[in-house]
This record gives sequence, structure tokens and C-alpha cells, in this order.
Amino acid sequence: MLQHKKIAETATYHTKITDWSVDERPREKLEKHGASTLSEAELLAILIGSGTRKITAVDLAQALMRQFGSLANLAKCNYRELSQFKGIGKVKAIKLMTAFEIARRLQSFVDEKKPKITSPEDVARQYGPLLRDLKKEIFKVILLDGANQVIRDVTISEGTLTSSLVHPREVFKAALDEHAAAVILLHNHPSGQTDPSADDISITRQLEQAGKIMGIPVRDHIIVAGRGYTSMAQLGYL
Repeated sequence: MLQHKKIAETATYHTKITDWSVDERPREKLEKHGASTLSEAELLAILIGSGTRKITAVDLAQALMRQFGSLANLAKCNYRELSQFKGIGKVKAIKLMTAFEIARRLQSFVDEKKPKITSPEDVARQYGPLLRDLKKEIFKVILLDGANQVIRDVTISEGTLTSSLVHPREVFKAALDEHAAAVILLHNHPSGQTDPSADDISITRQLEQAGKIMGIPVRDHIIVAGRGYTSMAQLGYL
């Protein structure tokens, strides 16, 4: 878990943003020159909206960037981490989390009503942005029709992945309910380690056998880890 220090409000004092020249104010700069001309701190400042009595929204945004190092790291923060940061609080934390979630969903967006899965890369491109920043393991099953189009995805378990939590009954009940022709298994490694664990291998083989019995083949098991991924099919486990 990322650690943070409280901002000492008495350490820095800046004039209000409204006292700045118009060309220096983030909102006015965006309106006049476009969002791409703003720094990451200025973009954050607009989301934050206001600072405190002794620190502007821009300074607060810069403090966040210094503490967490990058927008990517900041986007991984949960509600508690953000809301406890001095000067952020509940409302600003919710605004930031909302913006980061919108960004993740845009990254995973596919301009099709029923996206087609033809490779592990397709799975990673669509689901990677939604899973890679999570701090707990999420196991999903992607339901496919006969044309390898996604019917929908279903979350089977949350937490440390074990065979007791991922039971074939839950996986294939969803597949049967949706008349799926095949499934793809999917989960994340919050550690960023792409190599499959012993439990990953065991679960994959267990569900593959169950799929053969049910007549619903398991096409792949994708592990999302940070910006990378692993295909269990490509490794020869399927």
C-alpha cells in the first residue's frame, strides 16, 4: 500500500488562483489553449477545484504528484488513501476516483456492441485497464458466442485466488445461463508478477476438464499483471 505524508499547510503560502494573471489560471488556459497545454498538476487542480486557506489547488495537485510520483500511481489509490491526504478530503477524493475510473473505462472501450475476441491481446487490451490497478485479485469469466463475440463477463470471486473460491459450478452456471459456446478465464495479479502461480495452473486445469465435460471449452486463461499479461494457452497449459 502506498504511504503518504500529511501536507504541512503552514510550510507554504501562495496567493489565490483568482489573484493570478488570467493566462496562468488552469481553467482559463484550458478554455483558451486546450486541455493538452496543461500540465498534469494543472489538470488535477481543475478536478480538485479548490485548495485550502494556505495552499492553492495547483500546489495541492503538485504535492500529490510529488508524493505518489505519477498519475498512474495516484490512480491506484483507494478512497481511504486519497481522502486522508491533507487538503483532499471526501468530496475531492470521490472526484479523483471518478475521473480515474472514467479513464480506465475509456482505455478498455471497444467500439462494438459485441466485441470479438481473436487473441490474448484482444483480452488484455479490453480488460487490462480495468484490472491492472486493483489491489485485490478479481477472477472473471468471459462468455463467448459461437463467433467468439463477447456476450458478457461475470465476476466469480474477489480475493486471494484458490480452487475453493473458483468453483466450476459458478463458472459454468454463468456460461449455461447465457448459452455460451466457450469461455475465457481472466484474473489479475496485484503484485505485477506475470508468472502463473501453482494455484493458477491448478485452477486452469480443473476448469478445462470441467469445460470438456460440459461441452463448453475454455479457450484461454489470461493473467493481467501491471502493464503486461500472460496467456495460459500460449504457455501450453490449455
